[in-house]
This record gives sequence, C-alpha cells and structure tokens, in this order.
Amino acid sequence: MRDKREVIREEMVMRNRIMEVLKEGPKTVPEVAEALGKPTAEVMFWMMAMRKYALIEETEEMTEEGYYKYRLKEGRK
Repeated sequence: MRDKREVIREEMVMRNRIMEVLKEGPKTVPEVAEALGKPTAEVMFWMMAMRKYALIEETEEMTEEGYYKYRLKEGRK
C-alpha cells in the first residue's frame, strides 16, 4: 500500500468514483476495487470513511468469502 498520506489525499476524488460504481448496485470492497483498478486495501480505507459519514451502508447480503456488500445510503443516489 502507498503512504497513507497519498491515499488520504485521493479520498474526495475516489469518493465520487466509488459512488458511481455503487449506483450500479450493491458491491463488495473487492468488487469496487476491481471496477476502479485500485488496491483493495485503499478502497477499504475510502469505503470505511464513507460508511462512517453515512454515505454508504452494508447490506445484509454476504458473499461465500465473507464479504459484505455495500450500497449507497438512501437519498445519496
């Protein structure tokens, strides 16, 4: 993973890109990372910040690998 400061600097840009990906429907962190071409660890960092600020939420759906799917919070579409 890159230096945390670099990852943090991209948060606002990546927030919009993640929201665009989630408009297609609920996805896991690895699925979002693949769609963006970014490392899963960095996407996890950004998505957990988005969850903290109520931009996204996890669904009750879990994959066989144990990943939750995330969706845009109501009113954020």
